[in-house]
Amino acid sequence: MSSQPGAPGRSGPQQIPVVVLAGFLGSGKTTLLNHLLHRSGGSRIGAVVNDFGAIEIDAMAVAGALGDSTVSLGNGCLCCAVDASELDVYLERLAHPSAGMDVIVIEASGLAEPQELVCMVLASENPRIVYGGLVEVVDAAEFDATREKHPEIDRHLGLADLVVVNKADRAADGERVLRVVRDLVDRAAVVPAAYGRIDPELLFDCRPSEERVGQLSFDDLHRHEASDDRGHRAHHGHLHSAYESLSFTSEAPLAPRRLMDFLDSRPEGLYRIKGYVDFGAHDRGNRYAVHAVGRFLRFYPEPWGADEERLTQLVLIGSGIDTTALGKELEACKDDAPHADEHSMWGVLRYVQEHAAEPEPEA
Repeated sequence: MSSQPGAPGRSGPQQIPVVVLAGFLGSGKTTLLNHLLHRSGGSRIGAVVNDFGAIEIDAMAVAGALGDSTVSLGNGCLCCAVDASELDVYLERLAHPSAGMDVIVIEASGLAEPQELVCMVLASENPRIVYGGLVEVVDAAEFDATREKHPEIDRHLGLADLVVVNKADRAADGERVLRVVRDLVDRAAVVPAAYGRIDPELLFDCRPSEERVGQLSFDDLHRHEASDDRGHRAHHGHLHSAYESLSFTSEAPLAPRRLMDFLDSRPEGLYRIKGYVDFGAHDRGNRYAVHAVGRFLRFYPEPWGADEERLTQLVLIGSGIDTTALGKELEACKDDAPHADEHSMWGVLRYVQEHAAEPEPEA
């Protein structure tokens, strides 16, 4: 498969996920962003740093160079004051094909209102971007003090799609903090971390360092072990130890209504769903790329290739999810009806952008 899950691919311009990275001062947002740069696998990350500037970042050339106000690009420094009203201008620039970006991260200031940034991303009419989720970073060691000083953190956690409980290794009662955070979130995945180390695959599809076997391969997902600031191997396991993933493939088409029932009731902690769906007789002309992050969902119809094998291929990523149960629920979505119901695709089409191709009518 040549196009990435969540992107229109053959029927439109490739879309770049825009991730909003939020959290109060000192929670570790910049540390997490620099970690993503180091672990990007060669992907180009564009960053819009709220209050500081819009920065084009080559992940391999300047990883770790992001400072409080500027980044050195070798051919000079770029530092522009950012006003929220200008966000779409920066997104347009970073998402332009000539920039070659694979993901854009908006690092909100420590006192920003993340909901406003999320609304602006969702309201953008730029066809080259797609919402990549709200990631809220929490300082586990200072959680109680931060919550007392900034009670709005409860509301922010309720809006998040992914919560990174950072500095979990430094908190005296990290497990209690995790429990409190999980009680405050609304279906979000909650992942503990040290030094901002989360696997980038939670947020975007890294470019593989070597050829994959199939678009949805996870061969290169778990290559790295975490190490502390002195270069020692960490004892808390691999980066992916805090989440689970499920790969699902079906030669049989899926029933649109059954799949929408599954998506509408997806469980807490299921952060990302990506891949392609074959709806069989309900739309013989197209496969459907699916992109879901948190509560956000979108489908993109794409014409089938003349000799392309017609399969459904999905990857689900989350924290605390029951992959066995989810696999059984997806199996139950297989279509056993010999003929298509003319209204069955309505639920899917609600999540197709207006400029996307409509299904070909049944003969």
